[in-house]
Amino acid sequence: MRNKFLLGFILMGISSVFGQSKNYWQQHVDYKMDVAMDVKTYQYKGKQELIYTNNSPDTLKKVYYHLFNNAFQPGSEMDIRVQNIPDPDSRMATKTKGADGKEIRQSRISSLQPNEIGYLKISNFKQDGISAKIKEVGTILEVDLAQPLFPGKSTVLTLDFDGQVPKQIRRSGRNNKEGVELSMTQWYPKIAEFDFEGWHADPYIAREFHGVWGNFDVKITIDKTYILGGTGYLENKNEIGYNYQDAGVTVTIPKKQKTLTWHFVAPNVIDFTWAADKNYIHDVVPTDFGTTFHFLYKNNPKIIENWKKAQPKAVELMAFYNKIIGKYPYEQYSIIQGGDGGMEYAMCTLILGEGTLDGLVNGLIAHEMAHSWFQHLLASNESKHPWMDEGGATFLEDMAVNEISGKNLENPFVDSYKNYISMANSGKEQPLSTHGDHFDYNQVYSICSYSKGELFWTQLIYLIGKENTLRTLKRYFAEFKYKHPTPNDIKRTAERVSGANLDWYLTNWTETTNTIDYGIKTVEGATDGVSRTGVTLERIGRIPMPMDVLVEYTDGTKESFYIPLRMMSFEKENPTPSITRTTLADWAWAYPTYFFEIPKAKSSIKKITLDPSGLMADVKRDNNVFEQK
Repeated sequence: MRNKFLLGFILMGISSVFGQSKNYWQQHVDYKMDVAMDVKTYQYKGKQELIYTNNSPDTLKKVYYHLFNNAFQPGSEMDIRVQNIPDPDSRMATKTKGADGKEIRQSRISSLQPNEIGYLKISNFKQDGISAKIKEVGTILEVDLAQPLFPGKSTVLTLDFDGQVPKQIRRSGRNNKEGVELSMTQWYPKIAEFDFEGWHADPYIAREFHGVWGNFDVKITIDKTYILGGTGYLENKNEIGYNYQDAGVTVTIPKKQKTLTWHFVAPNVIDFTWAADKNYIHDVVPTDFGTTFHFLYKNNPKIIENWKKAQPKAVELMAFYNKIIGKYPYEQYSIIQGGDGGMEYAMCTLILGEGTLDGLVNGLIAHEMAHSWFQHLLASNESKHPWMDEGGATFLEDMAVNEISGKNLENPFVDSYKNYISMANSGKEQPLSTHGDHFDYNQVYSICSYSKGELFWTQLIYLIGKENTLRTLKRYFAEFKYKHPTPNDIKRTAERVSGANLDWYLTNWTETTNTIDYGIKTVEGATDGVSRTGVTLERIGRIPMPMDVLVEYTDGTKESFYIPLRMMSFEKENPTPSITRTTLADWAWAYPTYFFEIPKAKSSIKKITLDPSGLMADVKRDNNVFEQK
């Protein structure tokens, strides 16, 4: 079963790669790692063999690896960033008051002792058995290859590594605040992505990641009292005596045996993560859509009930995502208590486990699971375009929670609109094209990536209609899974689905801080005795949009008017078929105002509203409504 599954992934990867265009390519890696963890010192030793295939048209003379653990050392770029950003992540900084009463902030990294820091030390690096020159630069390892790697060729890269698990600061680490002993994320030497843009060897400063598709074969030797979970399938459950996938597996472990080796394989993923604790409860929940859920959480009476109740909700969430975007292709998914909040990883997520049931399901699981599609199957570059991943996952999350919770709100995205509009009016906004590590404020990064990123999708509903947007979502996933898409790929998919021209929208929304601001400038009744009312609209902000106008009359009737945007070359279907709609002449970008007539007297008009759906992110809505006094 596993071999057939793995072969299917390989074939799917090949067909998807060549299905995009004749010139498309991506690199490929196969990892083999053998790791031994000392749970007393939290240090580990490992050997790594990596088969790297150069599918690019370039001859490579260098390669780069990420050494994420090195960020958790005093004086690292991550440490200095925490000390200098105006609003440091509260999980990474402490606050005290000085003698003068002023607040003093300190990076938690800066106070780590030698036995608390994280590190990865590399030795014995070889290419096809020949020693290669390496240079460690912070969280990056630079490698001068012993011999050039030509296009279409593969090479075997081997190395030894010594690591220390840092005291839990951010995501990765030991002994987090809920008592989980090992959250092993970004823990191994990971080769950097090389694509049509070149190398993406970004230092680990704050948050986001990028990775190369590949197969992982990982053996982890650890004290026999620990229970593990994470990426991949456990291959040797019969050997370790742990009921990981099937009921009824029991093995007697000799008392003199102090350690066990857990053997995991993971096909076609971009990362490998694991967590371990002596007191994990492990629940296995099968589904009728082919994915088995694994829940690992602390044996803490305060949280057990919530974790049990969360399990059927998690199944509902995945069923919704399968329907709305496309089927999750792996045979299992693990939800694990660990880390410092919530973070997505290949085939699993690590989340904090305490708090309310609503927070656990709707605040963590719904969002992190959505990343399985937007990050771990589409795998856009999170560092360069964090909004693609975070915004898309938030869009899925809000739709899913709205349906599963039974709220059925017409606009479940309201909070993201509020967040974005507040930021846009603050003067602190930066373009979505800003590198994830380079935002001036953490809060601005968050609102841009999550809220404004989600609004890219919700405004597609406003621009091309809900049906076209959902079709775009499905087609985007179907055509770009396993392909590291770029922002233009979303835009082109929406254009192909709808027939609209959307380049202006992608450019304005993601590469600038231009805003949407429309207003009703004047409403004037006719003076010649004819029953008609003239309405003048004005575009105040720089971003042009088509316009939905709702008119409510004093007799209780309603009608709508639709003004297409000329540069879109598109007419949206009536979003409210129960209300008669008139399509007017288009509005060209160069014209700051637009005049049209309502064929009724002004006295019969009760109210005129621009964008009654609320899906247009107008930053100053107070001029969007005319109401008869």
